[in-house]
Amino acid sequence: MSAELLAKQQQYFRTGETTSVKFRLKQLKKLKEAIESYEEQIMEILHEELRKSPLEAYSMEIGFVYKEIRFMMKHLRKWTKPKRVKTPLTHLGAKSFLYPEPYGVSLIIAPWNYPFQLAIAPLVGAIAAGNCAIVKPSEYTPKMSALLKKIISKAFDEQYVAVVEGGVDVSTELLKLRFDHIFFTGSVPVGKIVMEAASRHLTPLTLELGGKSPAIVDETANLERAAKRLVWGKFANAGQTCIAPDYLLVHEAVKEQLLEKMKHYIREFYGEQPETSEHYAKIVSERHTKRLVSFLHQGTIVHGGRYEIEQRWIEPTIIEGVSWDDPIMQEEIFGPILPVFAFTSIDEAIASIHRYEKPLALYIFSENHRVQQHIIERVSFGGGCINDTLMHIATPYLPFGGVGQSGFGAYHGKASFDAFSHYKSVLKQTTALDLSIRYPNHPNALKWMKRLLK
Repeated sequence: MSAELLAKQQQYFRTGETTSVKFRLKQLKKLKEAIESYEEQIMEILHEELRKSPLEAYSMEIGFVYKEIRFMMKHLRKWTKPKRVKTPLTHLGAKSFLYPEPYGVSLIIAPWNYPFQLAIAPLVGAIAAGNCAIVKPSEYTPKMSALLKKIISKAFDEQYVAVVEGGVDVSTELLKLRFDHIFFTGSVPVGKIVMEAASRHLTPLTLELGGKSPAIVDETANLERAAKRLVWGKFANAGQTCIAPDYLLVHEAVKEQLLEKMKHYIREFYGEQPETSEHYAKIVSERHTKRLVSFLHQGTIVHGGRYEIEQRWIEPTIIEGVSWDDPIMQEEIFGPILPVFAFTSIDEAIASIHRYEKPLALYIFSENHRVQQHIIERVSFGGGCINDTLMHIATPYLPFGGVGQSGFGAYHGKASFDAFSHYKSVLKQTTALDLSIRYPNHPNALKWMKRLLK
């Protein structure tokens, strides 16, 4: 079935219909209209499967996609035009151009934590760049998967864009096929499987992965703002965000103050009983909940720690006294548990970060410009914020992506168009003149070449 669908899309792509700017703009508009017609159902299912509040569902999933579509439609005509670039003197009479072209048929494999946004946002880039696409949603959010299929089927013919549902067996089947591009969002271990599969056909791919993203708070930080923004960034979607702060490094002089303020904002945001809060999400499955609960037995709980496995609920939790060798520090937490470590110098904090692979995100809370720059220069990471969390993902002017094991390739805004495009380099040479020194029969060819190329 998947092979037949891929063949159908390849055949349609070869007609050239998807490459006109007029066609792309029309499809983006159709996608937006289809989303609008199902907006209430999207929010209902996000609440049902992940208990996302209306605010969180709209701002982080639906509204995010609307913004991405608007940005694409505004700039698409400019991006699709061939771009003239400089030509060196050695190419006298020539002009040089970059022509963006779609890869062809793209496979988009989406995760469960933001099941709508992380399926549709890459699709926006694929459509804008002129591709056909097959979208594979996560089996952990089956109702959203079914709704995505319904939305996409309403907007597009399957020869252009289609949703394929199913579990790991379906993903495995898809990865055996020869796509022109693969876009994957998920964990590092699965990312390695996707990359291995892509290598069999030398398929270009974009990997949006994760890792242990640190937050640093030094002694000059505005503790009120730091506490509020850390709590929001960590516990949004119950910590099931790839760029959520994974652990906190705080200067020992302000640690106790910061923790008290963070406890205050946890109570202010989610109440004394977060299990009844309409603003607090739940864990995606019992299996994922049990994994997170196993981390609660490490270190000392300074706030939270309550849980209900069958209800897929874990209280916003802060832990200290954790060892760098404990299991909680050996993998991305991806849940509402925040280990805290004290440091005495910024270089000590940086050395702690260097224990791990390059993170997807990094957050710096400091009023000291030199400290800010020192961390940015010394630590490699995908992207991040100074005196905030998560917000760098929400601007279409900043490419979003990882580095090293946190992923490679980037998207959002123009970067999404680029992620799904190949740039052809074209040299247009004149026939009005001919630089004879490049030919082997010119008596002074070597002499002139040395002058030109030195």
